[in-house]
Amino acid sequence: MKKKTKLSSVARRSFLRGLGRAATYTGALMYGGRPDAMRNAAAKSSESAAARESFPTPDYDWTKHRWGFGVDATKCIGCLRCVEACKIENNVPDDAHHFNTWVERYVYLEGETRARIDSQHDPVNIAASGTQSKYRFANRYKDAKVEKAFFVPKLCNQCTHPACVQVCPTGATFQTKDGVVLIDDKYCIGCQYCVQACPYGARYFNVRKGVTQKCYWCYHRITKGLQPACVEACPVGARVFGDLMDKQSPISLFIRNNRVQVLRPETGNAPNVYYVGIDMEVS
Repeated sequence: MKKKTKLSSVARRSFLRGLGRAATYTGALMYGGRPDAMRNAAAKSSESAAARESFPTPDYDWTKHRWGFGVDATKCIGCLRCVEACKIENNVPDDAHHFNTWVERYVYLEGETRARIDSQHDPVNIAASGTQSKYRFANRYKDAKVEKAFFVPKLCNQCTHPACVQVCPTGATFQTKDGVVLIDDKYCIGCQYCVQACPYGARYFNVRKGVTQKCYWCYHRITKGLQPACVEACPVGARVFGDLMDKQSPISLFIRNNRVQVLRPETGNAPNVYYVGIDMEVS
């Protein structure tokens, strides 16, 4: 009986995937392949998904907030406590290849014009940590002449114009009124269109759950007045979070008092993660 139930579940999910693809193709025919019409249809689907039970906190009013995130690369020390805290808090697969947030290291060696880039999932760094559940950067440049080096934490940018929302055929990926982009697992069919659409590589497919996963800025925490787990775990204050509607919030002061920049502004997604201390090579 259990085996039969499991097979039925798999069959239903396969059917839903096919249905999602068919809906996408049908939509393209109905709207004559026009991108604007398709986006409007996706927006309506998104609104219907958002209207469902999407509030993790009772009495939270998402019309009174507009969340923003800041990263100060001049402070980040690459300790990766943020990554480990996120894994625990958000039930991210306990391996070295799936992350809601990650940290990249940029190293400029003497005589070289381009940075050497690696992250915690690099094989050399995995070997240095000795386990796939704890993370560190290998000291691979100890004998090299380093001109400049810095760490860049990355995560979902919760874009104002998210491409992932536009391409989702079921409305599983939707944008909340406070700006955070969420995924409703009940409606995700695992087509991975959103994974391909994200210009920041911030999404991945969770094989165990059969759905797409990403960073939500710990939505279950911030709607209770708490900080995201990564922000709370950072020992040097390299991650900053707050309400953009509050002019005295940490993120509003961070943006006002620093020369900030966003990643890949040319995409038109209008990301809401603001960086300080990074080079143009960071994307």
